[in-house]
Amino acid sequence: MAAFLKNVCLGLEDLQYVFMISSHELFITLLKDEERKLLVDQMRKRSPRVNLCIKPVTSFYDIPASASVNIGQLEHQLILSVDPWRIRQILIELHGMTSERQFWTVSNKDFSHAKQLFAACLELVTEFSPKLRQVMLNEMLLLDIHTHEAGTGQAGERPPSDLISRVRGYLEMRLPDIPLRQVIAEECVAFMLNWRESEYLTLQVPAFLLQSNPYVKLGQLLAATCKELPGPKESRRTAKDLWEVVVQICSVSSQHKRGNDGRVSLIKQRESTLGIMYRSELLSFIKKLREPLVLTIILSLFVKLHNVREDIVNDITAEHISIWPSSIPNLQSVDFEAVAITVKELVRYTLSINPNNHSWLIIQADIYFATNQYSAALHYYLQAGAVCSDFFNKAVPPDVYTDQVIKRMIKCCSLLNCHTQVAILCQFLREIDYKTAFKSLQEQNSHDAMDSYYDYIWDVTILEYLTYLHHKRGETDKRQIAIKAIGQTELNASNPEEVLQLAAQRRKKKFLQAMAKLYF
Repeated sequence: MAAFLKNVCLGLEDLQYVFMISSHELFITLLKDEERKLLVDQMRKRSPRVNLCIKPVTSFYDIPASASVNIGQLEHQLILSVDPWRIRQILIELHGMTSERQFWTVSNKDFSHAKQLFAACLELVTEFSPKLRQVMLNEMLLLDIHTHEAGTGQAGERPPSDLISRVRGYLEMRLPDIPLRQVIAEECVAFMLNWRESEYLTLQVPAFLLQSNPYVKLGQLLAATCKELPGPKESRRTAKDLWEVVVQICSVSSQHKRGNDGRVSLIKQRESTLGIMYRSELLSFIKKLREPLVLTIILSLFVKLHNVREDIVNDITAEHISIWPSSIPNLQSVDFEAVAITVKELVRYTLSINPNNHSWLIIQADIYFATNQYSAALHYYLQAGAVCSDFFNKAVPPDVYTDQVIKRMIKCCSLLNCHTQVAILCQFLREIDYKTAFKSLQEQNSHDAMDSYYDYIWDVTILEYLTYLHHKRGETDKRQIAIKAIGQTELNASNPEEVLQLAAQRRKKKFLQAMAKLYF
């Protein structure tokens, strides 16, 4: 039977039929892989050229009555198969059924098998089309980038120098009639930024690339802005250029239109063509980045752009926010709703890259605070403190828990009717806010644990006010708890400052850990 099938294939003139027959399950069963590949090689040598335009023919296996079911089955086979000839036959079948779907997107895993398949494609097209050969090499570059990023790159291992050279070569390629895929250009620029190839992006990129490739232009501005950060503010010219590029991308183009009633209305187009790319394209590109400083810079820019809005009530804080311009000449042209959405998407993405970056956590907390989601805001303020203090076993750095952050935490607790928590947090400020603390302790509808929190108070003035308040209300038990807290020897004013500081730090630690258990 196997000999008969071999003779059938050798008697065929068109290689297309050979591929289909050699991919059939019966043929695969009867012949070993080596025999099958040898047969195809023999046929390829006999065939004068490969005919890629032939009309697909019916497969040898049964076709179900439902075309959609058959397409699903074939897609499943396409994912499972790693044999290049079998895959080719499946694709012929699929494209014969529908031209509306992109079957190369059905799976994005299994890089080693993909490399084998690309090698088979490269061997096939090399014989008759140098242009297709270059297209295959470009696709193999993209595959190698993905392979490194998903493998050793995740552990921080730098890519081999030859891969970096190939990326540069692709960006600088100027071959006529060779289609350059946008996604490869994006990945190449993101690859250079992720591996801090700033020297190339800032100094060695050819001028024609900056003019012709918007992703190279964006990458150059990002790399240069990061490079200039240590310098004085007045030298950060590139930051201003990057700001203007992003503002233009986020601007809306408007046009006047006269209605049937004769009135003229202003129509704004969401996806403006004024910038070097659409906002959706910019967001897609940013989500290919994972270098912390680059992500911090682009996030900082969008936060600043969000804050310049005239009707903003609560600013969002971010690192390096002072490097950006403080105003925009034409505020009406910026789609601030889209900017707000972008900030939220970027924070969500950056935290998926590193959920322990305290700066990004503070931004997320500020977003929740600005949108009146106070419990969620407290969750992220506390998480930001926890990740940089070994879960509060060390002091939270003052540049993380700034007075603004503490005041926002106080407001969150106040609006959640957790008034004892408010009084305790008032101690965290550089200058204790006695007015707010006393006012919060006067509230009688507190939703927190009240007197069980007294052990976390280290300021004697607040504790003395509590004893007075409970005496006035006739709350003897609670007054005794406050008096007991005052009587702890470590809070005695005659103690050295160092002892008082240690007492305060112990209470801060216990209080913040208790808050974390409550809001996490």
